[in-house]
Amino acid sequence: GSTKKVLHMKLVRFGPMGDEKPGVLDKDGNLRDLSGIVSDIDSSLIASGGLNDIRSLNVENLPMAPKEARISSCLASVPNFFCVGLNYTKHAEETGMAIPKEPILFSKATSCLSGPNDPVIIPRKSTTTDWEVELGVIIGKPALYVDEADALDYVAGYCTINDVSEREFQAERGGQWIKGKSAPTFGPVGPWFVTADEIQDPQNLDLELSLNGEKVQNSNTSDMIFSVREVVSYMSQFMLLMPGDIIATGTPSGVGMGMSPQRFLRAGDVMELTVQGLGSQRQVAQAAD
Repeated sequence: GSTKKVLHMKLVRFGPMGDEKPGVLDKDGNLRDLSGIVSDIDSSLIASGGLNDIRSLNVENLPMAPKEARISSCLASVPNFFCVGLNYTKHAEETGMAIPKEPILFSKATSCLSGPNDPVIIPRKSTTTDWEVELGVIIGKPALYVDEADALDYVAGYCTINDVSEREFQAERGGQWIKGKSAPTFGPVGPWFVTADEIQDPQNLDLELSLNGEKVQNSNTSDMIFSVREVVSYMSQFMLLMPGDIIATGTPSGVGMGMSPQRFLRAGDVMELTVQGLGSQRQVAQAAD
C-alpha cells in the first residue's frame, strides 16, 4: 500500500474498562486498532515521539475495532490533570466572582479520568454536582519558562472534557477546590485526542452542553479570558509541564450553580456535550452505591 502521511489524527482508546486498546480514526471515520503498533495512547507514547510513528502508517491496512466497542478516555493514565477556573468572562459573571487578574489554577485527581460516555457517579452525600464543558489541552513536550509566542509548540493536541464538579465540596468545605473536582468519573475525557495540526485556532471553537435535551451551555472559546497560549506559558513559569499532562481550560456560562434557581445533577439526568472538531460525549448521572 501507499504510505500517505497522516497529518491530522484522531486517536481513540477503546474496549472494556481496564483492558483498553489504542486506536485511530481512518479518513472515513472508522475506528482502526493500533494495538499491533503501539501499546497504548499515553504520556510515554507522546514523550517518545510515537505520534510520528503512527502518522507514517497506512491506517487503512489496520484491523477494524469492534463496532460496539466502549470508548475510553483518549489518554491512559496522565501525569497531571490541571484546570483553569473562571476562565470565561460570562461564567465568572454568573458565579458572582471577580474577573481573575491571573489564571486560577487547580487540579483534578487523575483517578477521576473517565470515558466520554461512561456514567457520571454522583458522590455520596452530594446534592450539588454540576457540569462544565471544556476545551482540553494535551501537552506534547516538557514546558518550563515558555514564552507566549512559542506556547502552542508545546501542545500535542486537544480533546473534549466535562469538568464535573461538586460545588459544596469545592467551595464550602474549606481548603482547595480539588476536593470538589476529583470524585471517580468526574473527568470524562475524549472521545478523541485530536492532534494540534487539525485545530487551526483553539480560540475559535464552539462548545456546548445539553441537559436532558435542553441546551444550557452554548459558547465559543473566544470568550476565554486567558487563551491557551497564555495559560500554557503562565503555568510553565511555576511548574514543569510534562508530556501527557491535560489542562482543562475553563467552562463557559450555563452551569447549574449559575442558574436561578440553581439546578444540580440528579440520577437519570443526561448530559450531552461537544467541542467543535473534538467529538461529543454523553453521560447519564447515577447515584453512588
